[in-house]
Amino acid sequence: MAKTDGSDYYRERNLKNLDKIDSLLEELPYFCEDFLRGVETRTSTLTRLNYVYDLRIFFDFLVRKKFRGKDVHDLTLEDMDAVTDTDLEIYLSYLSNYRFRDRRLSCDERAKARKLSTVRSMYKYFFNKGLIETNNASKVATPKLHEKEIIRLEGGEVPSLLKTAEYGDGLSKHAIGYHEKTKIRDTAILTLFLGTGIRISELVGLNDESIDFSNNSFVVTRKGGNQAILYFSEEVGDALAAYLAQKEEDPSVPSDEHALFLSLQYRRISVRAVENLVKKYARIVSPLKKITPHKLRSTYGTALYRETGDIYIVADVLGHRDVNTTRKHYAAITEDHRRSVANAVKLHADANEE
Repeated sequence: MAKTDGSDYYRERNLKNLDKIDSLLEELPYFCEDFLRGVETRTSTLTRLNYVYDLRIFFDFLVRKKFRGKDVHDLTLEDMDAVTDTDLEIYLSYLSNYRFRDRRLSCDERAKARKLSTVRSMYKYFFNKGLIETNNASKVATPKLHEKEIIRLEGGEVPSLLKTAEYGDGLSKHAIGYHEKTKIRDTAILTLFLGTGIRISELVGLNDESIDFSNNSFVVTRKGGNQAILYFSEEVGDALAAYLAQKEEDPSVPSDEHALFLSLQYRRISVRAVENLVKKYARIVSPLKKITPHKLRSTYGTALYRETGDIYIVADVLGHRDVNTTRKHYAAITEDHRRSVANAVKLHADANEE
């Protein structure tokens, strides 16, 4: 078996996405393939896959509500030209409660905004190509997005989470049976999330060779495929070193498997498995919060902003392309700073200064 490096992991993930896209295109009108090809150079395979998922629902709406009696495969660009901005507003309303493939579904405001963005991208592409005469999608307002409360671990919840992973307190009898085998790995994963703010896709894609203990750094592949070097603390380094030492002593670890974090089957751990292990420990420590790997990332981002007060550093470390994304997520924390300086300006002279 050939050795697997980080680039192979992302290449295989992209190939799987492309296979899904090819399969789903068979369910869509002929012109969708042209659209996806046209945006290929400026989008990731995951973005295009999400486009396909969104467009399935859009075209299903059209044949149910606008072009009754037509099949999705029969839709043409002339039909797209006949779709009005009012039709698209009806579509957004429809998404509040709709049926697709015998399932009753609903979209919140963010899901509606994303689906509208997909339709806009398609209309913009064909309008710019001169293949449709009007771009009615550009006339439809994006649903108002309300700020979501930042859910994160606070205060003593962080050490409690790590302690739970290390010792297994509160786990079910079934979970305890596996805990002895996974506790060092799980502690390393949680420590890495909480100590660096790494994304779950970045964590899963790490290899043994990604870690450089000489300067406490590691290489991650960011969104869009760009690589970046991140740095970690001694606490994180200790957790990673303990896990790597355990792997070196385990004769069952395949010599040709380079993935850093392995499943119990000694293969690269999956995103779903990481999500499940975070949920398993977090619901013991903070049962009223729905803690996910992304919430651990938010916990780190919050702590880093509180310590530095520098939104640009937080944006750089978290890998946000636009600092406004960071500001949107962590602006609420500025309340701490506002409170801390409330008494900084004195209106009356101190008694001993008079």
